[in-house]
Amino acid sequence: MALPSHLTLEIVTPDRPLAVETVDEVEIPGAEGYLGVLPGHTPLLVALQVGALRYRKGDKETFLSVAFGFAEVTPDRVRILADTAERAEEIDIRRAEAAVERAREQLARAVDVDFERARLALLKSMARLQVASRARVRGSAGL
Repeated sequence: MALPSHLTLEIVTPDRPLAVETVDEVEIPGAEGYLGVLPGHTPLLVALQVGALRYRKGDKETFLSVAFGFAEVTPDRVRILADTAERAEEIDIRRAEAAVERAREQLARAVDVDFERARLALLKSMARLQVASRARVRGSAGL
C-alpha cells in the first residue's frame, strides 16, 4: 500500500470546529513533548499539553494555541480534540499579556493561592503570546 501524500487535519473544541484542511505536516504539543507528524505516520493517540500547534501546507505555516485534550494520528489523518484552541489572528495580545502578569503576581504570593491554577493560566497565556508573535513574524516576512 502506498503512503499518503497529505494529511487531513481536523481541529475541534467543545465550542466549535476550527479547521478541516489538507496539510503536509503537523506539529503537536504533546504531554511528553512536541511531536511532528508527516503523511504515513504510525497510528497513535497523544495527550495534548498547553502549547503552540503548527501545521504546514506547502510554504504556508499556520499556528494555533491549544490546551489539553487529545490528538488521534493515523497515516492520513490528524484529529485534534482540544479543550481550548485559538487561531493566532484571534488572540488579543494585550489581554494575554495582562493574564501573564496576573498569573505571575498570583504565583509570587505566599498564601491563599491555587498554584496549579495560576501555573496553568501562565502557561496558556504564554502559549497564546508565542503563537501570536510567530504569526506576526511570518506575516511581516512576506511584506
